[in-house]
Amino acid sequence: MAGPAVWEDAAHAPFCTMNEYELIRYPQIEGLSVFFDTVDYRTPHIHPEWELILDVDGVLQVASGAMRQELQPGQMLLLSPRQLHEFHKKAESATFLCLQCSDRLLPGLEGLSVELVLPHTVLTPTEYAALCGELFALTEQYLARPAHYELYCTAKAGLILRRLLMALPCRTLSAAKLAVQERSNARMNRLMKFVDEHFRETIRLSDFAAQEGLSLGYLSAFVKKSLNQTFQDYVTSVRFHYACQRIRSAECSLMELCVAAGFSDYRYFSNAFKRYTGCTPEEYRRAGHTELPAPAKVHHSIHSLERFYTREQSLRLLQQYR
Repeated sequence: MAGPAVWEDAAHAPFCTMNEYELIRYPQIEGLSVFFDTVDYRTPHIHPEWELILDVDGVLQVASGAMRQELQPGQMLLLSPRQLHEFHKKAESATFLCLQCSDRLLPGLEGLSVELVLPHTVLTPTEYAALCGELFALTEQYLARPAHYELYCTAKAGLILRRLLMALPCRTLSAAKLAVQERSNARMNRLMKFVDEHFRETIRLSDFAAQEGLSLGYLSAFVKKSLNQTFQDYVTSVRFHYACQRIRSAECSLMELCVAAGFSDYRYFSNAFKRYTGCTPEEYRRAGHTELPAPAKVHHSIHSLERFYTREQSLRLLQQYR
């Protein structure tokens, strides 16, 4: 499985490119990861695990193609393997607890896919409270690492996923459809890598189309369907979030940042900030945005704005939010 290196020291976070699969994971249980994430924005990404997220603070917006869901604190969402998705905060930074589980870890998961339906809308309040309790119990064992916690966590993850799959609308993808999905995801990863490597320059979808040996019209429709935005809008988003990561630095002027982020002129740069934030770059810098609260691990990508936590920090968050 592709992915960044594992680290325990928050001061030594590795750089991760967008085409790599995921995130932060402690090398504890093969195919199973549990972690907290505080996010302003997480770029579109794909990974091969089931992903269950429980919002614990702030409002989290989850986008997958044309589908959108908004999570309030206490609400959760299950994402299928290989499902392209991205995260946005609504106002303040959002923190969520995440369980990732490989479909190779537990039998009966291969080829399944669920719709983006919020579990609390299909479970009774009692069932939903029990589900949240099971997720917190799994997290505590995973982080505390008592004797034989691996057996407990694996079994508990299976029970949680079974409960969700019994309640949520789901379908089984054929081998042919899975192969189509894998090819589509591979192309999307190549496209995101292409943008990451060239967004500071004049960048055209036609250049990627030539690289792929496909027509411009086909790729335009592919990007629109996959990301629910045009290619140029996606490039603007990359440039904007890249600028957001660096705008508080006093080492460069806003004009220098505009050029470094690949904007063709300052008006285009300013319009991007007004579009995404409702304020100018000058106002955004003065307001002190982009630094997420609390010491934590930082996921370094071209334009993600998020932080991950050490095991000790995660245990404290667990006690705070459960």
